[in-house]
Amino acid sequence: MAEIKSPLTPLIDQLCKLPGVGAKSAQRLAFHLISVTTQEVEVLANVLTKTRTHIKYCKSCFNISFETTCFICSSNSRDKTQLCIVAEPKDIYALERANEYNGLYHVLGGYISPLDGVYPESLRIEELILKLKKSHFNEVIIAINSSIEGDATTLYLKSCLKNYKNPISQLAYGLPVGAELDYTDESTLQKAFSGRQKVK
Repeated sequence: MAEIKSPLTPLIDQLCKLPGVGAKSAQRLAFHLISVTTQEVEVLANVLTKTRTHIKYCKSCFNISFETTCFICSSNSRDKTQLCIVAEPKDIYALERANEYNGLYHVLGGYISPLDGVYPESLRIEELILKLKKSHFNEVIIAINSSIEGDATTLYLKSCLKNYKNPISQLAYGLPVGAELDYTDESTLQKAFSGRQKVK
């Protein structure tokens, strides 16, 4: 007997590729999308296409942006004497939700993971060093996920930064090992920031 496929199967299959979306969630999303107007679907499709086409990396911190300089680096209200190092742009958005930090950022672009072919030179560590040479910061905060790759990246960063005069802090993790910043609630992130520890 031939397998009968739903007309929504191709859509569900694509939605399943999204992080954190299982088969049931994908099915719910698919049925929602066919229940809205064609205009709403077109708006969503246009926004997805525009975002993917026009998104770029900030020339200063490597956050995602539609402009050459992101909204954080171009803001006059940010504290230019603080620098927070994160692995991915999504971590910036997680930390901004906590509303505890008002300084600048530097996005590494991932974690050191030799098994995946990601080495220190694959990340934006040279750009970080250059930034520290050009500007003095009253505090440099390492805000990297606590995982095997995250801990290896943090350890390498500490060895790179120890020769610079900038005070280095690390977030105090009241988090399970392996927890990711962008899945962490605002209260926990606030405590992590307020309880950060100097590493040198």
